[in-house]
Amino acid sequence: MRVLLRLRTLTGVALVALAVASAPRVHADQQRDPELKAVVAKAIAQAQCFTDHYDSAVWYTLMEPRLRSLVKQKDERIDILRQVYCETHRSGEARLPPGLVMALIAVESRFDRWAVSSAGAVGLMQVMPFWPEKLGMRRYELVHVAPNIRMGCAILRFYMGYERNDVRKALARYNGSPGKRNYPDLVISQWTRWAGADDLGFSKAQLPRR
Repeated sequence: MRVLLRLRTLTGVALVALAVASAPRVHADQQRDPELKAVVAKAIAQAQCFTDHYDSAVWYTLMEPRLRSLVKQKDERIDILRQVYCETHRSGEARLPPGLVMALIAVESRFDRWAVSSAGAVGLMQVMPFWPEKLGMRRYELVHVAPNIRMGCAILRFYMGYERNDVRKALARYNGSPGKRNYPDLVISQWTRWAGADDLGFSKAQLPRR
């Protein structure tokens, strides 16, 4: 598991600058892949997405109590849930299981938007800091809920497509550890805690095999 540095006394700008300065060369495939860059850029450009109000209300009702022990601020909890639901139900895009995204966030940052890994990844979904530079954004946006989840979900969706919805392989690529099982196993073990009705839409063929 990644070691997280919770440096809350620093500003967002200083925090990300520290990560960039110390980050080793990881996720090199993400930096080189122009197709992935286009996918993430499209997600950023389409910042608004619209979902079914009834389904989203059910989602909040199920997930908000589960998140209370990890995120103390109610407004931040609702913001995280809104963004996860929105980005996993993006119109015209392949749907992601929202519970899987919640599990990924739990493993990556424990829902701490200020988290910075030893590799330099930042925020809730531990997005590498080269992404804002590639997309004309500012690095400090990685500690904000909406852009971090937007970029993280775009990257995960790209790898799900690349791996033909093989969850385990897509998670390994997201983590930058293709061929290894530790990270996928960790996320998948958390998935049951965060699974909701939308996660049941994934067929058994798409779920990881042991």
